[in-house]
Amino acid sequence: MSLRITDDPAADELLSRDPLALLIGMLLDQQIAMETAFTGPLKIRERIGTVDAATIAHYDADEFTAAFSQSPAVHRFPGSMAGRVQSLCAAIEEDWDGDAAALWTRDDPDGATVLKRLKALPGFGDQKARIFLALLGKQCGFDGDGWREAAGPYGEEGSFRSVADITSPETLTKVREHKRAAKAAAKEAKG
Repeated sequence: MSLRITDDPAADELLSRDPLALLIGMLLDQQIAMETAFTGPLKIRERIGTVDAATIAHYDADEFTAAFSQSPAVHRFPGSMAGRVQSLCAAIEEDWDGDAAALWTRDDPDGATVLKRLKALPGFGDQKARIFLALLGKQCGFDGDGWREAAGPYGEEGSFRSVADITSPETLTKVREHKRAAKAAAKEAKG
């Protein structure tokens, strides 16, 4: 698996080989550009030395927030997002023995099971969980039964709705265009 989400080879390499880094990137993907969110795990690793669930979960909260706040900041809301990342890592440590990939590999789960597991994580609502499931299915080799159906519209083949569909700068542009059109349609519908 070789993801191309951020246009930063080092960040993409980390996302490609470290399931927790990918999960953290997805968590950070709100209220900032997608590529900024997904470079967050690399910034975390550079600042604290690792992307490990137990280490992050037990890291001093003030020091972790300070690492998030260093320029360039990991997220535009460093305090709240640092706390969310620590909560996510605590859940991975406690419920999945520190192995983020176990969410989609333990007991050979189907798509609906993985969706349920993702939605149980701190910071993962229905939409974020469906997008991440689509990313697993489209780019990370997850082939559990019914994953496309569980991912909803994000699982549609040939769509350009989310980070699950980004494989190049060109597809990033297509995803951005789709999001702009969807926002404009929603705004028009409100009238």
